[in-house]
Amino acid sequence: KSVVALIDGADDVNEQPPKVRAVPAGDDHPAEAQQSRDSPHQGRLRAAHAGSVKQLFRTGLEFGVRYRREGWGAGLTTLTCMMNLLPALAPEDRSRALFHGLAAVAEDTSANPPHFPLAPLPGSTVELATLKRWLRRFVEVRDTEGAERCIVSAVEAGYPPPVLAEMLFASATDHRYLSIGHVVDFTNKAFEALDHAGWDLAGPVLASLAHGYANSDRMEESNLWRSPLDLVAILNRAFEALPAVLENGRHADWNGRRSELVTIMLGDDPSAIADAMLAALGAGCAADELAGTVAYAAALRIARFPISNEFSDWDTAHHSFTFANAVNRGLQRVTSLELLRAAFDAAMSVYLNRFLNVPAVKLPRSHGNSHCQAALLEQLLPLLDRQQQVNQAGELAAAYLLSGGDAATFEAAIGHALLREDRNFHTIQNVEAAIRQYARLGGTEAGAHLLIGTVRYLAAHSPTMRAQGQTYQIALKLHRGDRLFEDEPDVIQP
Repeated sequence: KSVVALIDGADDVNEQPPKVRAVPAGDDHPAEAQQSRDSPHQGRLRAAHAGSVKQLFRTGLEFGVRYRREGWGAGLTTLTCMMNLLPALAPEDRSRALFHGLAAVAEDTSANPPHFPLAPLPGSTVELATLKRWLRRFVEVRDTEGAERCIVSAVEAGYPPPVLAEMLFASATDHRYLSIGHVVDFTNKAFEALDHAGWDLAGPVLASLAHGYANSDRMEESNLWRSPLDLVAILNRAFEALPAVLENGRHADWNGRRSELVTIMLGDDPSAIADAMLAALGAGCAADELAGTVAYAAALRIARFPISNEFSDWDTAHHSFTFANAVNRGLQRVTSLELLRAAFDAAMSVYLNRFLNVPAVKLPRSHGNSHCQAALLEQLLPLLDRQQQVNQAGELAAAYLLSGGDAATFEAAIGHALLREDRNFHTIQNVEAAIRQYARLGGTEAGAHLLIGTVRYLAAHSPTMRAQGQTYQIALKLHRGDRLFEDEPDVIQP
């Protein structure tokens, strides 16, 4: 209930009708004059709304990193995803999004021992190169406390956010595809959380990542990445070539042949995939653009996922997509040779998922026109009230988006559909990543494929019991003083 109380009413800031007041006589432009008087008031309301939302998020963030000994996890990632999604949501859905995010943090910390923070290294400030080397060494030998002390020492020394990002992403990518991508994704989400809450929380927030760095599964130790083809050996050869390739790319102009690169990434030759990525970098492709192309290829695995697969395989395709999205977002934050390695990891993960597109579902195309877009949008929620509507949901999304439908309206509809279901960590991640990547590709056909894929994923996991929505509605009614039920008089049968 406290979550609802803090943000209820703020939803209505953008919905309030303009107030009508008496206008002084002689005012030749009453509408303009009144607007100028109302603007400061509305501005203060919006500022108060933004402040309350930020404070609420900040409180959840501080609580999550303090009361979970294992550090950053699914709860804080869910909270950050919800914060990222707020601008895409309808105003009436924003309080529900924060409710889900904060409730996820509460679940993740429940019955967990707290985290006791470690002090930075004593003495004078250690130079950055030394801290970075020590951090990577402590992660290598799986020393959580040593890694954490290096992180808090770097924060205490006052190194700026890009430097901290470069340092942590290097540690998160020294090993291949740590914990099926969650480590890099959590690192990216931690930085996004600090962007929202304020970098004065960098110490405890970034320290919460140390446990994941030191205790994650390393795919070079997995048979899947070693046999029948040694993907790690292919990657190591590519990494050795990266410095020279990037130097050549500085003097070239990338022509943006994304479709050709995506075709190779979706193929069955991992050596050709690595070579094509190196060639793109050598031709001037930016690191974040390359990672974004991998993210698009990973999204196509979901958009073309046949329902004949095992249900759990949805998550296999999902992990590649959210990992590639995190790499793309990280490379937009900081240009890092070490983080660029993760784009190649993501491409190998997409390669390993090739069997999930056998047979591949054909990408739906629009056969409608712009006159039926409103009707199509109205069909989305009823469609997601029924199970096994994966292909139908994808076709509806294609019909709407490829006929010129407004993407922002469709994103808000997806967000509403997501929030009425009970929380599913992967579904929340998937929708947030798809909307992030759509912002990069704009109103292109490739962008539509991203939203088609995430609607299919959402449809595969809908409907749920929607019990959490009932909890939210009860809390909302209690806060507003509404009746939870209406008394019905007893009817005595004669």
